[in-house]
Formats: sequence, C-alpha cells, structure tokens
Amino acid sequence: MPATPTQNDPPAVSVIVPARNEEASLKNCLDSLVAQTNVAFEIIVINDHSTDRTHEIASSFSDKQVRVVEAGALPAGWTGKNNAVTAGAKVAHGEWLLFTDADTVHLPGSLARSIEEATRQHAALLSYSPQQVVKSVWEKAVMPVIFAELAASFRPSQVSDPNSPAAAANGQYLLITRAAYDAVGGHAAIAAKLLEDVALARAVKQSGRKICFRFGGDAVRTRMYRTFAQLREGWMKNLVLLFPSPMRLATLRALEFILIVSSFATGINTARHGHFQPAAAAGLLGAILYAMFLTRIRRAHFSWDAALLALFGLPLFSYLLIRSTLSHKHGNVWWKGRRYPPGPGVTDPAVTAVAVTGIADPPKLPDSTMQEQHGLSHAQS
Repeated sequence: MPATPTQNDPPAVSVIVPARNEEASLKNCLDSLVAQTNVAFEIIVINDHSTDRTHEIASSFSDKQVRVVEAGALPAGWTGKNNAVTAGAKVAHGEWLLFTDADTVHLPGSLARSIEEATRQHAALLSYSPQQVVKSVWEKAVMPVIFAELAASFRPSQVSDPNSPAAAANGQYLLITRAAYDAVGGHAAIAAKLLEDVALARAVKQSGRKICFRFGGDAVRTRMYRTFAQLREGWMKNLVLLFPSPMRLATLRALEFILIVSSFATGINTARHGHFQPAAAAGLLGAILYAMFLTRIRRAHFSWDAALLALFGLPLFSYLLIRSTLSHKHGNVWWKGRRYPPGPGVTDPAVTAVAVTGIADPPKLPDSTMQEQHGLSHAQS
C-alpha cells in the first residue's frame, strides 16, 4: 500500500499523474495504482485546469493517500503537460519518479517490478511502451501502423545501448531517479517541447546516464483515444515530430497500400477474363507485399484482427502524417483546448501554449491544403 511520505521515511517512488479532463479514464488508472504492492509509494494527481469531473474523481481517492495538486497558471513558452508534471515533481518525495498518463492501467505488482528492473539494469531512466488497447475500427486500423513505424524508428536495443546515441521514451510510463531528473533540469529544461518524453530521455543519455526502453505489455496498458476526433488531434500534434522525413514516409505508405490493393484487384480481374498466368503473377506479388506488411505490423504487438484491419490504416496514416506536417507548418497544432503556435521550426518547437476557452473544436485546415508539398524534417535519434 502507499506509504505516507515523511522526512525520515520517504517513499521509494512518487507516481505523478497529469490529468486534464480525464473523467473517462482516471478512476481505472487510480484503482490500478493504489492496488500496487511490495513498494512504498505516493500518488500525486495534477489537475490541469479540468472542466469535467477530473478533480472530483481524484479527490475521491484521498482516503487512499492520493494527493491532488493544481497545475497553476500556464507560463508562456510551456506546454500544458510539462507545466503539470513540473508541479507534481515539486511536491514529490520519492527517490524515483514515475510519470504516467491518466489513461493507463497498471498491472498488479508492476510498480515494484519496474523499480527492480531499473535497479538491476543500472538505469537512471526506464520507460515502457504500454500495450495499446484498441476497440473501434479507426483505432484498430491506424494504431498498428503507427506503432509499427515507431518500433522501426526507436529500436529498444539501440536506445538501451549506452554506446548508441539513440534515445527514446514513452511518456505514458517513464520512471526516472530523482537525482537524474534534477541533474538534467527536469521538465523545466524542456518546457517548450511537445515531444517531452524523447527530449527528457535524450537529456539523460547525453548526461552519461543509462536509459532503458522496451515494450511493457507485462506492466501497463492504455487506450489512448476513444473517438476519431481525439485520435486525429492527438496524432496531428505528434506525428511529424516522430519521423525524420514525414512527407516521404506518407508517400511510401500510400503507395504501399495502392500496390497491395491493385495487385490483388488486377489478379482477380485478370482471372475473370481467363488470363490465369498473369492473374497468378499479380496475386503472388500482392501476397508477397501483404506478407511483408503483416510481418512489420505484427512487431507492434497488436491482436490479429487489428493487424488485418491495419492494411486500411495505411492511407489513414498517410493522411494523419500530412495533416500533422501542415498543422505544424501553419501553427495550427491543438491539444485539449490549447493551441501551440510554431517556434523556430518543427525540429525544435519553441512553442507558446495558449489556453483557449469557449471553443468547442479547433479550426480545421481546408481540404485543399492537403495537396501542398512541404519539406519539414525532424531528425530523431
């Protein structure tokens, strides 16, 4: 059970949960956290100016030693999440800090095991990529495609190798020693970064400390988005920052979809006209391309039904990647009611968060802008 932090007996770990309008998921998250065993810990929920029942839900866990902290005013040049987690870190007492999102569910005993793993690996930072829970057709189609690309771009073996410059982390589960966090300046040092998890991991690794990163389906799971609108807004914020050549990747994945579908369509149509040899050749080409695609998708740890639907996620992924590129180019990046205008380029987004009230939905880019060509590049370790 959580230990009450005292000056003489601090908890081993402070669990810091930023929450902005998370009434749909926060209870399940906190239920899974307060049930952790075999380690002394405290839980700090940072209410980031929520307008729903987030504060009420978090406060209902006060008898289970969950503290609720208000995020405070958003300073110019800060993202909302960096401001919130910094507020939590300021009041944390643990030797370790676990930053985790409000839409996560933590498996029994995972907190103690993660600290044991980090200690065994001599890691100052340990991050898990959670098991992704997908339920809607949209989620099942596009999420496997995105995470397959991420798995190819951020290889855990390279990230966890002290001799490799590669650095990555997933902000849904990021465990770091207090000493390392303070040494690199914490989230205050990366206040403007939308991709704060990777930026923090890079800072820790560049400081000479070891980081570890792996798939963490044995520890934590999450459902990131519940509607297509949430999915679109979330990935429009992040996608262009995750890949070095976004427009090239969007084109390649669109072409991959066209080649697979056209190969099968050509084979079927040719066979209907009695031309079986060219039909077999076209079908074989489609089968080879599809098998290569499925091999890549299966590495992302999704169920078979999601992997099969992922073929139709290819054009959707291309669409989201293009929209993300254009959103950053035009300073039209929105997340949870805040707009992040561009700073000196997507590669180093020195953004200023602007709180927006009274706006139900962010303005949409006109469909005609989808045809624009844009050469933004984000060099990712």
